[in-house]
Amino acid sequence: MQKLGSGASYSDSSTQLSMTEIERRPRSTDPSSHTHCALWSDRHLRVLTQVHFDGDEIALTHPSTTPPVMATIDLRSDTITQPTPAMRLAIANAAVGDDVLGDDPTVKELEADVAQLLGKEAAVYMPSGTMTNQVAVRLHTQPGDEIVLESEAHIYYYESGAPAALSGVMCRLVSGRQGVFAADDLVNVLRSGNPHYPPTTLVCIENTHNRGGGTIFPLEAIQAIAEVCQQRGLAIHMDGARLWNACEATGITPTDYAEPFDTVSVCFSKGLGAPVGSALAGSSETIDRARRFRKMFGGAMRQAGTIAAGALYALQHHRDRLCEDRENAQLLARQLVEVDGIEVDLSTVQTNIVVFRCLDVPAPLLAQALGDRGVKLFARDRHSLRAVTSLMVTREHILQVKDKVADALTEVCAFKTATEEVIP
Repeated sequence: MQKLGSGASYSDSSTQLSMTEIERRPRSTDPSSHTHCALWSDRHLRVLTQVHFDGDEIALTHPSTTPPVMATIDLRSDTITQPTPAMRLAIANAAVGDDVLGDDPTVKELEADVAQLLGKEAAVYMPSGTMTNQVAVRLHTQPGDEIVLESEAHIYYYESGAPAALSGVMCRLVSGRQGVFAADDLVNVLRSGNPHYPPTTLVCIENTHNRGGGTIFPLEAIQAIAEVCQQRGLAIHMDGARLWNACEATGITPTDYAEPFDTVSVCFSKGLGAPVGSALAGSSETIDRARRFRKMFGGAMRQAGTIAAGALYALQHHRDRLCEDRENAQLLARQLVEVDGIEVDLSTVQTNIVVFRCLDVPAPLLAQALGDRGVKLFARDRHSLRAVTSLMVTREHILQVKDKVADALTEVCAFKTATEEVIP
């Protein structure tokens, strides 16, 4: 065990921690509450570290020099990430205040950083991307309005009918290509001013597109759509939950991507690896109104700096590593192409999501068989599955997946054949 005081640092081949001004205050008279033990498997999942906080000292122990056996390779989503040791320290030492009263310095710093990165006047921190998206919808519409979305957009597909329930608006859908549509596609679905029709007031774009397989929405297409919106007097919002991935893959800055939009939502709890939260950015006037709707929707928080600290750390330290997730996703796709019975369109693997097809067997059965082999992922529909890389997944993990998929596919095919023989 190594004891570390305030301002000390610890490092080994896979983990580096830096500790400054560590403070521990007893939370109760129970002596057991004075010591906290956090168990962490580092980003490469090779070294198991126990972090003990006790008074003003921190002790780190390595229970074993033998790398632990990884029970599962979790490819379900990039939301499954856990805080790194350094992020946990940032969270533990966060300065906090009452954010509803505007007193939380960590939240203020996070919001200012987000606004600056996106080239907007202001930003507001919220518990989830669903909330930032739905607050944006509420900001730009009135009940009875219509909003335009790609047909498999997250706002339409995965947010529990919130546009109708919270804002009283209808959704007009555009059929895109892997989530991307063109300005002409938008023009084709816009309503005239006939009073029989609901007025269209908002267009939403998702970048990258989840159900499109992590597809990047080209900036040129965005600018053309934004020009139509300007001509027609429509607001435009970006669901940028994975905007950071698009920026990493293209080299386009967040400011350039965000410039055409009235509001932009970005997430910290996906590829960046923070535990909680998203932010909505826009003009100062728009974000002042957004704070009211955040309160209305139940998202105003008190000492939110505790969770904002994780988001702030992720924003400042984890964007550069997103290239690892993209490289691992592309490696996985190339590996899966070699498995008989699996189809992957390599051109669609642009960021950290891989969609692959199993035409001969039901995808839910293949996902179940893979789960039995320690690989977790989701069946996307009857014959396709989705795998998402993240900071919890290494190249070594990816190299194991191909054989496990082949083995699982063989088992499911045998089961399917046996079933067909019994029940002709």
